[in-house]
Amino acid sequence: MIFDFRSDNVGGAAPEILDALIRANAGTASPYGDDEHSHRMCERFSAVFERPVQCFALSSGTGSNAIALAAAANGFGAIYCHETAHINVYECGAPEFFTGAKLVGLPGTDCKVAAEALEEALTLAGRGNPTRVQPFALNITQPTDFGTLYTPAEIRALADTAHRHGLRVHMDGARFANAVAALGCSPADLTWRSGVDVLSFGATKNGCINAEAVVVFEPELALEIPFRMKRGGQVLSKARFVSAQLERYLADAGWIERARAANAHAARLAAGLCELPGVSLVAPVQINIVFVRLPEAAVAAIDRGPFRHYKLGLNQRFVCRHDQEPDGIDALIACVRDALAPPTGRRTA
Repeated sequence: MIFDFRSDNVGGAAPEILDALIRANAGTASPYGDDEHSHRMCERFSAVFERPVQCFALSSGTGSNAIALAAAANGFGAIYCHETAHINVYECGAPEFFTGAKLVGLPGTDCKVAAEALEEALTLAGRGNPTRVQPFALNITQPTDFGTLYTPAEIRALADTAHRHGLRVHMDGARFANAVAALGCSPADLTWRSGVDVLSFGATKNGCINAEAVVVFEPELALEIPFRMKRGGQVLSKARFVSAQLERYLADAGWIERARAANAHAARLAAGLCELPGVSLVAPVQINIVFVRLPEAAVAAIDRGPFRHYKLGLNQRFVCRHDQEPDGIDALIACVRDALAPPTGRRTA
């Protein structure tokens, strides 16, 4: 048996999501998001976020980020983000392509932008200078790609700084459920109540099948999104099959429970690994992602199997799903422990 820790998108779909797809498959429905499932999806989002919102179903996180940022774009602008942000490292320039903007990566502890660093950068940005790109958006990756979390207070401080300088605030929430589960706050507290203007809401990594959404809290930003989606090739013909998933996904607390389970698996894995000599965490384990540095002997042992995971430079990344096998977690810890155990030999007379 292979124990797969590569990502949370290697697993299957939640049973209730598959059931929702089967029900959505009955009969006919209007195309391009004008169907009953899409309308009910928006009602679900409004209920979850405790206010009227406008939302748009998409099939990828990169597309969701690009469209959300394009809605806030000017034609000569800049998007500020952490230097390790997903939009800056892993989206092949899609945000730049869709917005025409320059990404400005800022440093920060635990892979997070600090309000003080943002204030300094924007003060020096050359607002109004025609020789400089003009900032229009701040991206917050929540959780970060290294599994760390912004608290609502940190988001509010960043949003206040961004808004004071005329920027919109975009949140990349590919693992939004994991953040909500870990922080124990409401989706509203983590977004618009803390100053977020638009959210890329991810569900694919937590039980859905290619189901993401742009959730707009600032109505003005929603006006251009249908046009940008069409021009960018992001409009779904049979949108009901994504909308039906998200409608069901938000219908109960199952999405939070799955995320909480994934987080707990990662915490257990991290605790077991950190008891071993030579193992060190790269970042705090706050959601379902574990980044560690391991001795070469341990890496070689893991590579021999039966495990799968990703290596990012010297860092070893292990991501836990909600249905991660407990036996696999135990086996991985044991594999590293055995690889690091001192050799035993016979004593000679």
